[in-house]
Amino acid sequence: MSSVSQTPRRRPMSFGLRFGLTMAAATVLVALSLGGAWSAVVRLALSAHPHAPDMALFHALSPAVKIHLVTALTALGLGAVLMTARKGRTFHRVAGWVWVCLVMATAGATLFITSLNHGHWSVLHLLTGWVLLILPLGVIWAKRREVARHRRTMMGLFYGGFAINLFVALIPGRTLWMMFLG
Repeated sequence: MSSVSQTPRRRPMSFGLRFGLTMAAATVLVALSLGGAWSAVVRLALSAHPHAPDMALFHALSPAVKIHLVTALTALGLGAVLMTARKGRTFHRVAGWVWVCLVMATAGATLFITSLNHGHWSVLHLLTGWVLLILPLGVIWAKRREVARHRRTMMGLFYGGFAINLFVALIPGRTLWMMFLG
């Protein structure tokens, strides 16, 4: 008789805890990257006053940025629903396809956003390439019933691609900040 010890199964983290830890990590990264400018950002953040979207600012954006903004915010909301909804059901499949289309549109729109690097692609466009590569793989893995790979891929895209980037996009002074909080 062998005594094989079984390791206890880890209880998965709740959506709220995962999201909170992600936001905390993003806060630390942003604080470190801003260095001395952090105090100015904090001052702006403390002066925030939430309001309806500033449509004049929205209309002044380029078409690529508008598409990117609308599809990203929609994908963020739908992705949050998908992360909390029951998996494998018809809703998950249909909403998942909608989410994939939204993410492809979001990433595709970034190919036309070159204002950060004076008309050329920037280092951020490497993320676009990664999304355009990994998103179809996540779909393929779902089709092949490789659930663990599909889950890791889609959760990585959601948390890494949307939740953290939303936090970065809401840095005081940036477009999203000005539209909703400035």
